[in-house]
Amino acid sequence: MPVILIENPYDNVTLLRINRPEARNALNLEVRQELAKIFQDLAHSSSVLCVILTGNEKSFAAGADIKEMLDAGAIDIMLRGVHNLLQPIALFPKPLIAAVNGFALGGGCELAMHADIIIAGEHAKFGLPEVKVGIMPGGGGTQRLIRSVGKFKAMLMALTGEIITAQIANEIGLVSEVVPDSQVESRALELATHIAKLPPLAVAQIKEVILAGQNASLESALMLERKAMQLLFASQDQKEGMKAFVEKRKPNFQGK
Repeated sequence: MPVILIENPYDNVTLLRINRPEARNALNLEVRQELAKIFQDLAHSSSVLCVILTGNEKSFAAGADIKEMLDAGAIDIMLRGVHNLLQPIALFPKPLIAAVNGFALGGGCELAMHADIIIAGEHAKFGLPEVKVGIMPGGGGTQRLIRSVGKFKAMLMALTGEIITAQIANEIGLVSEVVPDSQVESRALELATHIAKLPPLAVAQIKEVILAGQNASLESALMLERKAMQLLFASQDQKEGMKAFVEKRKPNFQGK
């Protein structure tokens, strides 16, 4: 049985489902390698405009596979190269939506934070409990969390290892929306299909500028925004979008 199930529920939308229910979707090396390969392929697919990453009703991903790490040494962990396997997700140029039900802990929480939008079920749980087993987050958890929720909430989560509810995650800015558990995937699909109908070049530029600008000075980030906006006036989609607006009809975007 594949550890990642690939579904295509609607045109231009791909849904990836982590499929290790026997281990609460723990992220072993096989899952990470498969995700890296799939994201590399999807990045170059002209037919894929938005991606959803999810698990099952009980777990998005309950962390790294502790059994796989139990007897590992420092060199073993270094050679696993998990940070390299996360790069295709971190650098994925298209919108990525995480649809989270159940547990998103440790590596699972880090994986969700690689998404652009996080839709959480009302009973979802988030946390970075690595400190409780003698280590710390190593897949971007400390750095992505502080950029999402600020120093004091990030310190509280990482230093205590405590698990928080979806409602608290929403309040501190860790997730985009909280919906009933049964509506997590449908809401993610609703957003994905909406985004997939928008001009792909504009969508790609928005994502790139937001991610690049968050770590730049305001002056530099505003320049990135300005240049990207100007560049889009060279696209056919800009002409089509504005013409359709004036003519009061639906635009036909081609990604050109």
